Amino acid sequence: MKVKQVLNRFYVHDIDRSIEFYEKALNEKCKLRFKYSHINLELAQVGNILIISGSDEALKPIKDTQATFLVDSIIEFKDFLLSNGAIIIRDLKEVPTGMNMTVQHLDGTIVEYVEHKN
Repeated sequence: MKVKQVLNRFYVHDIDRSIEFYEKALNEKCKLRFKYSHINLELAQVGNILIISGSDEALKPIKDTQATFLVDSIIEFKDFLLSNGAIIIRDLKEVPTGMNMTVQHLDGTIVEYVEHKN
C-alpha cells in the first residue's frame, strides 16, 4: 500500500491557458489530459498539479476535494481508511484513468484516491 504521488487540485475555467502557464512555470510538459464527459469536466496533469476545468455547476460537487492521492492499491487504501476513522463520500467507481473514490479523513480533509489502470 503506497501513495505514489500527491496532486494539488486547481479548479479553472480555461484549461488550455492553465496548461500553458503551468508548463512554463514548472518547466514540464502536460503528461495527462482527458475529458470526463459524464460529468462535464476536462482534466490535465502538469507536474504535481491536477488541473480540473468545467463550468461552475460542473465543478461545484468536487470543489471541496483538496488533493488527489495516486495510489498503488485503492482497495487496500479503502480498507485502511475505513479502519482509521475515514468516511467514504463517493465510493469506488470506474473513471477514465482507472478507479477512484473520495474520502473525508478523520481531520476533515477531503481527498480523492485514484488507482490508474495499466
